[in-house]
Amino acid sequence: MQIVNIHNAKTNLSRLVDRAAKGESFIIAKAGKPLVKVVPIDQPASSQARRVGFMAGQFSVPDDFDRMGGEEIEQLFGVNT
Repeated sequence: MQIVNIHNAKTNLSRLVDRAAKGESFIIAKAGKPLVKVVPIDQPASSQARRVGFMAGQFSVPDDFDRMGGEEIEQLFGVNT
């Protein structure tokens, strides 16, 4: 595992963060003494990732969905049709 001094870490923070995000851990040291270990945040496995359409077929939307409650809304706002 690579050890980076704190001055170098400040200078190259962007590059180091990119490397850590790709899975490469490293240690930041001050005066040769290790201070912190930088590791990537665990990402969910592809099977755990959220996906579009995961509830497909589990419910249905009524045909009059866009008109539901229309009369009540008109009464609340004083609209006469």
